[in-house]
Amino acid sequence: MPYQVFISPEAELDLDDIYNWYEAQNTGLGSEFIRVVDASLSTIQRNPLAYTKIDQEVRKKLIRKFPYILFYVVIDKMIIIIACFHVKRDPQQWKRRL
Repeated sequence: MPYQVFISPEAELDLDDIYNWYEAQNTGLGSEFIRVVDASLSTIQRNPLAYTKIDQEVRKKLIRKFPYILFYVVIDKMIIIIACFHVKRDPQQWKRRL
């Protein structure tokens, strides 16, 4: 049985904000960001334990081409995306989402 991916409401807001910011910079760039995020989610789904564990059960995956990181946890056969933060943002902020 393959892993299921669930994006938390907070992470959805992160992705929406990032999408809107990139679209405001250059039409189509937000869509490119979402396309790259989708590819990252597929990669995580295929092998969720391959990425760096940063705190207890939280793992991170850098997003290709964009300066963002996806933070997630794996529980049984579910991958829960808890945040998408800029690499220069305080990395401890995701802890408030656990």
